[in-house]
Formats: sequence, structure tokens, C-alpha cells
Amino acid sequence: MPPSSSSQQHDGQQQQKQQQQQQQEPQKRDRNLREQRHTNRNLDEDISPDPRLATAAAAAAALSRESSAPSSAPASSGVDAISSYQRLVKRYRVEVAASASSVLSTLTTFPLDSVKTRMQTYRYAGFLDCVKHTYSTEKFRGFFRGVTAPMASITLVRTVSFSIYQRSKHAYCDWVKRNLGVDVMAHVSSPGSLPSFWSVATFGAAGATAGSCITVIACPFELTKLSAQVSVLLADKKNYPKPGSHAIAASYQNKGTLKTLGNIIKHRGFGGLYTGFRLHLMRDTLGTATYFMTYESSKQLLTTFGGDGTHSNPLVVVVAGGLCGIVSWALIYPVDSAKSIYQRNSLMYSKGEKVEPVKIRFFQRNMYRGLGVSMGRSCAVNAVFFSSFEFLKKRIKAWDQ
Repeated sequence: MPPSSSSQQHDGQQQQKQQQQQQQEPQKRDRNLREQRHTNRNLDEDISPDPRLATAAAAAAALSRESSAPSSAPASSGVDAISSYQRLVKRYRVEVAASASSVLSTLTTFPLDSVKTRMQTYRYAGFLDCVKHTYSTEKFRGFFRGVTAPMASITLVRTVSFSIYQRSKHAYCDWVKRNLGVDVMAHVSSPGSLPSFWSVATFGAAGATAGSCITVIACPFELTKLSAQVSVLLADKKNYPKPGSHAIAASYQNKGTLKTLGNIIKHRGFGGLYTGFRLHLMRDTLGTATYFMTYESSKQLLTTFGGDGTHSNPLVVVVAGGLCGIVSWALIYPVDSAKSIYQRNSLMYSKGEKVEPVKIRFFQRNMYRGLGVSMGRSCAVNAVFFSSFEFLKKRIKAWDQ
């Protein structure tokens, strides 16, 4: 059916409207573009209405930055210095904790060490007799005679010893894991584990390595300490091995650490600082091996049998530290006595003169004089040392980066 005339007319009107809209669209786009450009110019003028003002503002900003730079630089450099210091301490936390703990433990227990040395090298009725005689002849100062040398030597020796031990322990554990397939560190750190052959052997080997290395450092200091501790008794001795021995022995009396060191060099040369080195090497190698074996194994046993949370209990560290001192001294005490007697005798001889050797006699009573004092002292020293060491090491490790 053909469309009516009214519908045709309506369609014509719609076509005209569409044509008009198409013609008006370009004009609208041009008008909008002009308005946008005008708006952008206005915005630019609002940000910097005058170039001279913009230049002045830039100059003022530069001057402000220059004036504030000196005040902010020290603050930032101070923060950087603190963070660098913390990173350095955290990296060497074993050495830092060992040094601080050595000073504390040495000062608190040195009188017992002095009594031990006197009982090793001279005859007393017992511990109390030695204490009374020392106080009556030398007063309270006598118990701290020669403390400067061990303050320096023990701090240095312990720091180096623990550093060498830690590195040796990880090196030996890596070797055992790589060549034998036994992960010692994983076994020790696993809950409920007991000491194994490989853990004891690894810790003992690392301890022996540390002990043999520190003897080179410790021997001169320990000889100086012993000389100061027995100088008064040495000068009062009646029987001397040869003419002139009394004058040499008396020259060590009432001298400080540095003067005693110089006196040893004067009479025995620089090589005299290493008098008794072989006995010292034997003592430190065996003693340090036993020391670390006992500490690591006893701490593992106490943690296992103590149950959950025992590893964080300070009592475990105190007991393990005390045990390692007692066991190691009980094993090596005759070696230490022979070393002390030989070094004492050498103080009556000049350079080039032969000092009679001292034999190591196990299970003979005279070689164990002062053992009880030494074990008590060692128990106290290591209980204080390891408690402080573990505490400081954990606190340093907990620092934020």
C-alpha cells in the first residue's frame, strides 16, 4: 500500500533537520576550541601573570633552599652516621658482645685468679690461708695485682677466640655437610635433639682451632700477669738456683704491667715473652676445645630436657657457662700448673740460661693445688661472661636496620 502524502511530508522535515544539525556541528567544534584556548591562556596568566614576578619568585625559592641547606645537612648526616654505626655493630655483634662481657667477667673474678696462681706456684695450707697471707702482706691491692694485663689480654683473646670459633664452626659444619651429607647446624637447632658425634667433633675442632690461634696473642700477656702476681713471693724466696737469681727475681717486685713487660725483655729478650709457649699452646688447644664442646652440648641438652621455651631461659646459659669452665679446667689443670711453675722459674734466669723443664704429672696431688679455686673462679667467670654475651648479642641483633 503506497504511503500517504502526510507521511512523506514528515520524512522531508526530518531530513532537513538532520542536514541543519550536520552543518552546525563544525561551527560548534570551532567555537568550543576557541573557548578552550582562551581558558588555557587565562590559566597561564593566573599562574604567572607577570614574567618579572615569576623571576623574582624563582630567585626567592633558590635563596630559601640555600639558607635551609646547612641546617638540614647535619641532621641527615647525623642519621646516616647513626645507621652506619648500628650496621657496623650489628655485623660484628659477636666481637662487640665478647669484648664487653670479658671486661665485666674479668673484673668481678680476678681476685680468685690471683689466689689460684699463688696456690699453684707456692705452698699454702688452703684457700683461706692464701687469702689471709695475701691480705696481711699486700692488703686488698694484692688481689688485683697485675689486673691490667688480663684486662687487655683477656678482652682481646676472648674477642679473637669467639670470632675464630664462630667462623671455624660454620666452615667445619659446611665441610661435613658437603662431604659427608650431615647437616650439623640443622640437627643442633631442631627441637628435641641430642648431641651427636658430629656435633661434638665439629665444635671441638672449632674450639681447638681458636685455642691454638689465640696462644700467640695470650702468652706474653699471661706471663706478664703471672710475674706481677707472684713478684712479692718470688722476691721473698730463700733458695735460688744460682747466684744472682735473687737480684733478677727482686727486680720484678712492685712494678706495673708495662714495667714488668719491659723487665722480662731486659732479662730474657723479646723471645722471653714466649717462655712456656709449648705448654701454653697445649693448654689452650685442649682447654678451648673442651670448653666449647661442653658449652654447646650442655646448652643443647638443657634445652631438650627443659622443654619448650628453655632456649630463652637465662638459667640455661648460666648453667652451661659454669659447666664448660669446670670441665675444661678439670681436664687441663696439670698442664696449666706445669706452665705456671715453668714460667715462675724462668723469672730467676737471664737470657741464654737454661730453665729446667717441668713435667706434666696427671693425678698427682701437687699438680692440682688450687684446682677448687680455679674451678670455682672459672664457673663464676663463664656464668657471668656467657650471660652477658648472649644478652648483648641478642639485643644488638634485635636492632632495627
